Amino acid sequence: MAENGGHAPTPWYLYILECAGGRLYTGIAIDVDARFEAHLAGRGAKFTRSYPPERILLIRQYSSRGEALREEIAVKKLSSTKKWHLIRTAAGATLHVPCPKP
Repeated sequence: MAENGGHAPTPWYLYILECAGGRLYTGIAIDVDARFEAHLAGRGAKFTRSYPPERILLIRQYSSRGEALREEIAVKKLSSTKKWHLIRTAAGATLHVPCPKP
């Protein structure tokens, strides 16, 4: 039985955003859509306030926060070229979401 009262563990997600100027931002969240909206509204990371997000390029699901955080740290260490390769080769994990019009 799960430690949280018998419920399945809440999944965590790693996401990569394409931001202004073609920059990439990597983060983790339980609700990627809500986090994306927070970034758009200027309530996200300092980076996305300077370089507003344009779209979600990749979402990957993990079974725990720790697992997602370890992957986030590993992805943040990659060069931009390697991150783009990861995005292009993430079969079944890539979502292309256009930025909502203001």
